[in-house]
Amino acid sequence: MTGASGWIGSALTAELIAAGHCVTGLARSEASAEKIVAAGGTAVRGDMRDHDLIVSEATKADAVAHLAFTLDFAEFDEAVDNEVELIAEIGTALEGTGKAFVAASGTPILLGRVATEADVLDPAGPAGPRARTASAVLALSARGIRSALVRMPRSVHGEGDANGLIAALVGLDRQLGVAAYVGDGQNRWPAVHLSDAARLFFLALEGAPAGSVLHAVGEEGVPLRQVADVIAARTGLPAAAVDVEQLGVFGALLSGDQPASALTTRQLVSWEPSGPTLLRDLEAGYYTD
Repeated sequence: MTGASGWIGSALTAELIAAGHCVTGLARSEASAEKIVAAGGTAVRGDMRDHDLIVSEATKADAVAHLAFTLDFAEFDEAVDNEVELIAEIGTALEGTGKAFVAASGTPILLGRVATEADVLDPAGPAGPRARTASAVLALSARGIRSALVRMPRSVHGEGDANGLIAALVGLDRQLGVAAYVGDGQNRWPAVHLSDAARLFFLALEGAPAGSVLHAVGEEGVPLRQVADVIAARTGLPAAAVDVEQLGVFGALLSGDQPASALTTRQLVSWEPSGPTLLRDLEAGYYTD
């Protein structure tokens, strides 16, 4: 597993080990390695540029889970290039084996209607270059590999989330001095609790059909005005509409209506999300206390 010590990866590691699987996780640092070992897995030191190491581990494994990716947008295109090249090399090594290769992705930003599993990622969107990654993963299904995408919504929330978009939004709100939303705040983000996201990834590794696109969406769309109101109640900041230009990279994320459905996913792999809602986790103070 790449990203085994990350937010979703840590939860998936625990889920897999609890089910009796052995997990080998790629670790960029000693701290990440210690986290993987503490969870009951085996750590292998390296990073996403260590193609020979990753291909070797993938060949020895029964299944591969790919959750790692850089959050440094200055290196975004370079990281995608590396990722696509690595996936091609893994494809060559695993061709004809029927092994699972499941990768994390994001739900489409369509602006105007609910995104479904049948929709493709927009190469011109905010994370557009990763559309190439998604295509590379799904192409493996034609090479005798049980590849699948698990597309994550804007918020994968839960206690301990320090680096997700909701945590970043609260930090931005504190800088601005308001719990911000755009327009009337009725535009929506899809969301899922961490436990449900990890469970879907687990189900995908165990049995998703080759070429599957799955949506880890527990809530189709949470109005951002409601998010702002809860942040305001927890922090004492006033909830207020702000000019999109004040939001920097958050502008496109906060201004667009981005709901997504998981109906096909629930039917395909019998996934039933049951974790707390986004507003409930906000009300619990996980992002503001």
